[in-house]
Amino acid sequence: VRTIPQPLVLQDGLAYKRKIYKRVLLVGSGGLSIGQAGEFDYSGSQCIKALKEEGIEVILINPNIATVQTSQEKEDYTIGADKVYFLPVSPNVVMDVIRKERPDGIIVSMGGQTALNVGVELWKAGELQKEGVEVLGTQIDVIEATEDREIFGQKLAEINETVAESYTATTMNEAMEIAKNKIGYPVLVRAAFALGGLGSGFAADDDEMKALASKAFANSSQIIIDRDLRGWKELEYEVVRDGSDNCITVCNMENFDPLGVHTGDSIVVAPSQTLTNREYFMLRKTALKVVRHLGIVGECNIQYALDPVSERYCIIEVNARLSRSSALASKATGYPLAYVATKLSLGKNLVTIRNSVTKTTTACFEPSLDYCVLKMPRWDLKKFSQVSKNLGSSMLSVGEVMSIGRTFEEVMQKACRMVNPALDGLEGRDSGLVVDEDEISLEDQLKTPTDTRLFAVQAALEDGWSVDKVYQLTKIDKWFLSKLKNIATMRHACKEKESLDDLVSKNAAERLRTLKMAGFSDRQIARYCDAAQGQRGEAQVRNLRKAYGVLPVVKQIDTLAAEFPAQTNYLYMTYSGDDDDIPESLHPGHLPSPAANDPGVSGSAPRTPSVMAFEKRKPVAAQTIEHAKERGVMVLGCGAYCIGSSVEFDWCAVSAARQLRRDGFKSIIVNYNPETV
Repeated sequence: VRTIPQPLVLQDGLAYKRKIYKRVLLVGSGGLSIGQAGEFDYSGSQCIKALKEEGIEVILINPNIATVQTSQEKEDYTIGADKVYFLPVSPNVVMDVIRKERPDGIIVSMGGQTALNVGVELWKAGELQKEGVEVLGTQIDVIEATEDREIFGQKLAEINETVAESYTATTMNEAMEIAKNKIGYPVLVRAAFALGGLGSGFAADDDEMKALASKAFANSSQIIIDRDLRGWKELEYEVVRDGSDNCITVCNMENFDPLGVHTGDSIVVAPSQTLTNREYFMLRKTALKVVRHLGIVGECNIQYALDPVSERYCIIEVNARLSRSSALASKATGYPLAYVATKLSLGKNLVTIRNSVTKTTTACFEPSLDYCVLKMPRWDLKKFSQVSKNLGSSMLSVGEVMSIGRTFEEVMQKACRMVNPALDGLEGRDSGLVVDEDEISLEDQLKTPTDTRLFAVQAALEDGWSVDKVYQLTKIDKWFLSKLKNIATMRHACKEKESLDDLVSKNAAERLRTLKMAGFSDRQIARYCDAAQGQRGEAQVRNLRKAYGVLPVVKQIDTLAAEFPAQTNYLYMTYSGDDDDIPESLHPGHLPSPAANDPGVSGSAPRTPSVMAFEKRKPVAAQTIEHAKERGVMVLGCGAYCIGSSVEFDWCAVSAARQLRRDGFKSIIVNYNPETV
């Protein structure tokens, strides 16, 4: 113990003064496209909310009428932009608005690659500096360092970190020389400053190289040629840093598919499932080092390629902006990345921002997940004739779903039902999505990534193929394949039972709970055990498991490892739990079973008091308007985006929820789309 008292040092208060902004221009992403969809409506809406809380006037440029951020709420001006310009997101138009509105600052990191490219062009032309407009958040020179492969490689070399062997070219001859002599085939070819891997692909010879380079040069004046690392694991970390150099990793995610499939077309799971503790912290340490060295302020995404048989890794890229992964990470952890990034761009630090999960602690914390989140993409390739279904480095999916649970099997089966309502869960040939083997052999279906390869993999495992054999063909990590094998094994065990009576003849509650914890639906179980078809069979299984006390529980998105009470309103249901995280409604009356009054549906369920009480339940109408307001109204979302159903239905759901709130009604939203507001 020191006996000498330490001197008291008074900090200079002026050092903590932040610049005050009165008017900020927010650049949106424009029309939706593959690789740039509703996630930027989410980030823009969160940004507007954060700016309005600070009393800042918000000017928005976005020509997309079907978004939440372009809606002006006359009854509540605090949640919408003050002025909305439905104009093209282009440099000359943005400058016209700047000259008219005279904003103090501009935010270009919430509008995807479109807004980012506009910001870079205006800064390089000196237009923003001439008008005295400050770029908020990550500065343009940092954005350029992450987008330009040569500068990016040099920056990483300064801190002894490596990117995948990569070169840039501005002419066809230069590109051919790099591919043939510097790297060697096969190579990955992609356009610089492009969105969603536009114009990219893998070239195995000179002819393929010429074709891909021509396509890439059509999208950009500079193309990037990378070494082919297909087969390595692909991982990403969402990182937040403030101007005071506080830096945290909010979420790490792992791709189900190995490197070679665009992240937007791959199943993604959070947190990572196959990393060792040493690998996890090695990549986390690298992420913090890189983000600090680059000088990013706000939120960014860093992507890695990791050798599955060693600890070798390389950095693929850093996105110095909000991305689709950011929207997924925000929903998966309850940590509002776009909202926090906006506050940081105004000069605040992580210590002064409140944690949205607890409402009491600071935002300077790293979430700890006790659940599993899985993102599955949705494609609409069947709507087009003669379109290749092969997946590669160029993104093809138009939407995605997010499932939450306590086991990998559970979230995988949930996601299958979400992305395609015609599916009962993850099945091989029963899904109807496996190509006839007379056309394409099962082995070839496993070798080539397509929009239906997952179901071909499951068909192979259901046929008794070993995990090792499937791994050799797909390079999907063996841990993931072993979990899919568990689903196939449990399906086979169910099919061996002659009836539901046979299934529950021994250890009934344990068997039913095990199936439900692995994500099997009541309809699947009924079909496997030759019960009645359709709703009758589903109701039989439902009544049976309820009789044995096999019920789901409602869990809260809690990323604090129970150190502090969570206050989030993100909820999910799972069978892997004993208690609900939120109190049960005190209102009497719940909807009865679909066939509660049909005596033939009960099947072999014993006539226990709980079954009879369940069948007698009738929905009770609200007695007064106050009672109705307290019970609330459920708003059903549109699910995954697809052609014909997109962000406009997110606007509908959000507008309905806001109106219900204004009228004093509680609102409950049911949706599984992580891109939405």
